Amino acid sequence: MEFVIERAVPQDYEVFARIIREVWQALPQKEWYMADNEEYTYRMLSTGRGMGYKAVDKKTGQTAGVFMAVLPGVGSENMGHDAGLPQEELSMVAHMDSVAVLPRYRGHRLQRRLMETAQEDLRRQGCRYLMCTVHPDNCYSRNNVISQGYESVTIKEKYGGHIREIFLKRI
Repeated sequence: MEFVIERAVPQDYEVFARIIREVWQALPQKEWYMADNEEYTYRMLSTGRGMGYKAVDKKTGQTAGVFMAVLPGVGSENMGHDAGLPQEELSMVAHMDSVAVLPRYRGHRLQRRLMETAQEDLRRQGCRYLMCTVHPDNCYSRNNVISQGYESVTIKEKYGGHIREIFLKRI
């Protein structure tokens, strides 16, 4: 299979929500993944706070996976606080927020390709820190982000009481 990575537009929010929901429903360990809903996805894509990407199967035109990066601002939700970044650096943080690849398309390194595409766009926009969270027991996502150069900075409760390992990558 061949895939092309495309930048998402606000109208893609339903595709994002459908794929995220489908991936979450298929997970045996639901607590490993915080599934974004349509409202959040639309808000991020339409306000410029989020940048979305789609991995599209060249042959069928089907969206195989989605990814969204979020620019959190300098408020308390910015994970740069968790990493001990100085206040003046917080505006250079991006959250590698949500990634979902449909089961039938796994094994093509789409999570990595989506994240790398976003990383280059974020670097051009002046971001210097990429941050993400992973459930500590999710060895698949954990190994993926570590292989991309992310380093663990802490493990703590996030998202209303869910334990997450927080990762940081300097770009």
